[in-house]
Amino acid sequence: MVKPKNTTTTTATKKVEKKVAPVKKDTVAKAAPKTTTTTTTTTAPITNPITTPIDTSKDQSIYTKKRVLFTSTRGIGSKYRHLMTDLLNLIPHSKKEDKIDDKKTLSLVNEICELKSCNYAVLFDVRKGTDLYLWMAKTPLGPTVKFHVTNVHTLDELQMTGNCLKGSRPFLHFDKSFDTQPHLQLIKELLTQIYATPKGHVKSKPFFDHVFSFYFQDNRIWFRNYQISDQEFKKESLLTEIGPRMILNVEKIFSEGFGGQVLYSNPNFIAPNKNRLDQKLAKSNKYIKRKYQKEQSTERQKVSWIEPSEVDTIFEN
Repeated sequence: MVKPKNTTTTTATKKVEKKVAPVKKDTVAKAAPKTTTTTTTTTAPITNPITTPIDTSKDQSIYTKKRVLFTSTRGIGSKYRHLMTDLLNLIPHSKKEDKIDDKKTLSLVNEICELKSCNYAVLFDVRKGTDLYLWMAKTPLGPTVKFHVTNVHTLDELQMTGNCLKGSRPFLHFDKSFDTQPHLQLIKELLTQIYATPKGHVKSKPFFDHVFSFYFQDNRIWFRNYQISDQEFKKESLLTEIGPRMILNVEKIFSEGFGGQVLYSNPNFIAPNKNRLDQKLAKSNKYIKRKYQKEQSTERQKVSWIEPSEVDTIFEN
C-alpha cells in the first residue's frame, strides 16, 4: 500500500514542471525585440551620406584637376616652336600633343582634349610659314579667343638675367584696362584659368617666384615674365625680366570650342596679308614716282637744250 502513494507525488511534480517551463520561454521571446529596435534607431542617422554637412572652410582647389593641352599645326617654324617649349616649361599643368595635319578642321582639338582629359587648349596655328595665330579655348563648350602674335622673342634669344625654378607657381598681373570692356574681362578670365597653376598640383612647387604680366596698350596685349628677386638690406623686392616676350592682337572671340557664333570681332584688326599688300603698294608707288620724275627730267632737258651758235664755231676754222 505504500508504493502507490509515492507514484502520485512524482506525477504531480512532473505536471508542475511542465506548466512552469513555457512561462520562461515566453519571457525570453518578449525581451528579444527590444534590443533590435534600439540598435536601428541609433545607427540610421549616422550612416546617411546626404545629411552629413560638407566642410567648406578647407581649400577645395587641391581636388580640382586642370590640364592645358598645347599643340600646333604643320609648318611651324623653329622660332615659334621654341616659344611653345618656353610656355610649356612655365606652365607645369600642361600637356604636349603631336601636330595637327588638317588646318581646316580645328574642331578635332576638342576630341583630343577629351581623350587626354584636358580642360583647356592652346593651339599654335601658323599660316604661310610666317603668320602665327594663337587659339586659346575652354573645351568643348567654349569660349575661344583667336590672337595674332607679333614681336616674338624667346628665352634663348633674349638671354635675360632673371631666372625662376621649373614648376613654381606664378602671380598674375593685369592692367586696369582689362576691367573696362566686356571682351577684355572675358579674355582676362580665360588667361587666368590657363596660366594660373592650381594649388597642390603634382608637378608644381608650393611657392611663388615669378610674375606673368599682361598689359593692354595700342589695342594689343603685351606679355612679360618677371622674376621676384629680394634685395639685401631692403624691404622692397626687385623684378627682373626672364622672358619670353610676345604681343597678342585680338582678332575674334567665338562662343564654342574652336568654332561657333562670333561674339566679338576686332574692328581695328588688320590682316597680315593686307599689311604686306600695302607695303608692296607703297614700294610700287615709290617706283612709279621715281619713274615719273625721271621722265619729267628728260623732258626738261630736251626743252632746256640750246643749239650751238655760229659764234662758238668762229675760232675752229
